[in-house]
Amino acid sequence: MNPLVQAIQQGVWPATIVLGVSFCLLPWIRSSDRLRWVPVALVFLLTVRYMYWRITATLPPIDEGPDLMLGLVFLFIEMLAVAGSLLTLVTLMRVRDRTSDVDRHLTRQDPRRTAPLVDVLICTYNEEEEILERTIAGALAMDYSRHRVWVLDDGRRDWLRELTAKLGCNYLTRPDNAHAKAGNINHALEQIAQLETRPEFISVLDADFVPTSAFLSRAVCLFAEDDVGIVQTPQHFVNPDPIQANLGAADIWPDEQRFFFDVLMPSKDAWGTAFCCGTSSVIRFQALQEAGGFPTTSITEDYLLTLRLKQFGYRTVYLNERLSLGLAPEGLNEYITQRSRWCLGFIQILRSADGPFYANNLTWADRFSLIESFLYWSGTYLFRLASLLVPITYFLFGIRALDVELGSGLAHFLPYFVGHVAVIGWLSKGRIMPILTDVSQLLAMREIIQSVFIGLVKPKGHKFKVTAKGGDRSKTVVQWKMIVFFALFLFATLFGLLISFHLDPNRTLEDSSIVALFWSWYNIVLLLIAMFCCIERPRMRRAERFTASETVELDWGGKFIPANMLDISIYGMRVAGNFNKPVGSKVKLRFRGTDLNAKVARVGDQEVALAIEHSFGTRLTMIKEVYSGRFGSFFTGVSATSLGRRVITQLLK
Repeated sequence: MNPLVQAIQQGVWPATIVLGVSFCLLPWIRSSDRLRWVPVALVFLLTVRYMYWRITATLPPIDEGPDLMLGLVFLFIEMLAVAGSLLTLVTLMRVRDRTSDVDRHLTRQDPRRTAPLVDVLICTYNEEEEILERTIAGALAMDYSRHRVWVLDDGRRDWLRELTAKLGCNYLTRPDNAHAKAGNINHALEQIAQLETRPEFISVLDADFVPTSAFLSRAVCLFAEDDVGIVQTPQHFVNPDPIQANLGAADIWPDEQRFFFDVLMPSKDAWGTAFCCGTSSVIRFQALQEAGGFPTTSITEDYLLTLRLKQFGYRTVYLNERLSLGLAPEGLNEYITQRSRWCLGFIQILRSADGPFYANNLTWADRFSLIESFLYWSGTYLFRLASLLVPITYFLFGIRALDVELGSGLAHFLPYFVGHVAVIGWLSKGRIMPILTDVSQLLAMREIIQSVFIGLVKPKGHKFKVTAKGGDRSKTVVQWKMIVFFALFLFATLFGLLISFHLDPNRTLEDSSIVALFWSWYNIVLLLIAMFCCIERPRMRRAERFTASETVELDWGGKFIPANMLDISIYGMRVAGNFNKPVGSKVKLRFRGTDLNAKVARVGDQEVALAIEHSFGTRLTMIKEVYSGRFGSFFTGVSATSLGRRVITQLLK
């Protein structure tokens, strides 16, 4: 038998056993079950086995100085990444769902009792009128009985002052932009504190996040206990993020934040370490007053607020319900700006007196959570960079960071890798998947590593960078700087392979070469997908659509007849049926008791698309209905097979 084939066969069988156990064990244990610690414990054992092998059997000999030095550096980086992933798995061993608590509270609520007053603060700097109109209208339309809406305009725009007057809400601005969003909120808190009627709670909304009608009525329920300072809800997006959009995979691959909000935050809540994420949160006003308002020493003032409130005896809880709908970053630049800001702000917290290494009132769980987040930002992205460089240095310069036999390498790495992928995929319901998760890290790798370094060296004096939303997205945009950056790695990888296996015909395919060869091909796939993601597709829709299954009534000039709605947006809807009407035909439609004028925008075989003829009033009506929370997204669920086909199809176009 060929020695290469024999080595692969010998190395693969332990991973085959792990895969078989995963298939048998994981479906039997529900991901919300108390036994979820069992597969996590098995991954722990496989990880310990793998890392012991890495430390004791893969480092180059001492007499090979450059090889050993690079090997030790890479081992250290890998240990950071592995430690972070293990801490994440420990976090995921527990989960908390507070929906039943809210339901119980609502059923026991005395309707005669006056609801606590909530002031809703909409923070804005440079967003467009169309975006702000949706958010303000949605906030005013909430079904909560006592709330006031305040627009905090750090852009000092006259048209926004006029819009707030037209809509009937409060408008605040200030003479400067000191401390960015945190300063804007603190200025509003000072004004509100001087009012005769002060609120019991405040709610913070970013300019692009529209609350559903039930947002406040459900979130306020969790303040029944006096030590609850913040109720945080998840951020859900109506548009695909740049990775989904550029790969055309929004229907079969969730946005990158779904793992954090749907999986990780409920687990952090179970450990008591959930934290404020800024928008879509409700905060006890008295707690804010005690803490002196929003902290301004970090550009992630929301996370830091949770830590500060803990010092005053207040905790943050998490309600994992779809209660607000916002815009994901629409371009890669905005996507990366947002991630690097989160990273830098967290490192600022880590270096401050509120961090895990200082004598403050944080619990051991809080310190554990902060360290886990630090290892994610530092270890994960640094490991992604090292994984690109190690095969390149081997083929170009002959420096071996790993001294590995193929059979041994497969026998130790594959069981660890398969077990980890299977369990994290099971816990996340497919939201974490090899290749695409690695691509998302690769896209922001350079800026995240820079932010970690800058935050550690110079934690103070950094400005808040706003994530731009809206604007003209109707043209293809190519991020050439990013493409060139990834192309350099791709060229170096291919050039190293060319030198090793084409220009040097006498080179033997030894064990280390085989490992580096497979590693290089994986990196090539990642780099090609990342480069493709840098070509940003046009986005032609003025507003995103939602799936719908309601009945509307159409009147073509005679009488109203029922029709099934297929999807809806602020500007129109698609209904099922063959009405034999040409494009441009006028129609009246009755939607949830409101009569609207529309015209035919597109005709299909068994459907027709209708464009609503908008006035100011009808537009507000559509905003209220579309963002009520009743309608769904076009995401149908994760399908690894469909996702693979979709990515390959996009790459070959």
